Amino acid sequence: MNYSHEVINMKCIKQGPNHGPAPIPQEGNWTKAKEIKDISGLSHGVGWCAPQQGTCKLTLNVKNGIIEEVLVETIGCSGMTHSAAMAAEILGSKTILEALNTDLVCDAINVAMREIFLQLVYGRTQSAFSEDGLPIGAGLEDLGKGLRSQVGTMYGTKEKGVRYLEMAEGYVLELGLDENDEVIGYKFVHLGKMMEAIRNGVDPKEAYEKNIGTYGRFNDSVKFIDPRKE
Repeated sequence: MNYSHEVINMKCIKQGPNHGPAPIPQEGNWTKAKEIKDISGLSHGVGWCAPQQGTCKLTLNVKNGIIEEVLVETIGCSGMTHSAAMAAEILGSKTILEALNTDLVCDAINVAMREIFLQLVYGRTQSAFSEDGLPIGAGLEDLGKGLRSQVGTMYGTKEKGVRYLEMAEGYVLELGLDENDEVIGYKFVHLGKMMEAIRNGVDPKEAYEKNIGTYGRFNDSVKFIDPRKE
């Protein structure tokens, strides 16, 4: 290591008390994290790309500094789905420091990695106070039945009002309106459950009909519209 002439000629002053880093909450313990292997936890990070046309939600389950589980969810950009496929394949087994410095191709996924890194190293994880943390596989719980991301898609104009297209429950088939033409409920088909049934041998028409549901006061509606056509 090289020192400047000014530093070489300085008198040496000994360091006083050094208590180390402040402890952070991790999986039910308080940890003084000094190295990457000291970091554990499950958390989420959200990122966006430069033109902000798409976003990514990244979920990592980290044990002793190593990424053991990865969930990548994207929306708004078709190209991002291909970057997400690559990211999900390569992030597992990396340390979180390696992952932070890995080019994940898509700006949104890179930003999500940066944000989740901060959650992990500052002790702000979802599992901070969960004894022994969350098991590998806990990330799938965010997806629910049929293992599909929870997606909401709504569209509206000043002239024609709102259209619900997809809710957490599923793909919206009809909107129910009251006498004032205000939305009071909707009918939907749960795509995840429907596809699961079809894969298990159920006739597609039967699978479709059995996974239709309603929300709100849909049955009290005086008018029904297809939000994609009307």
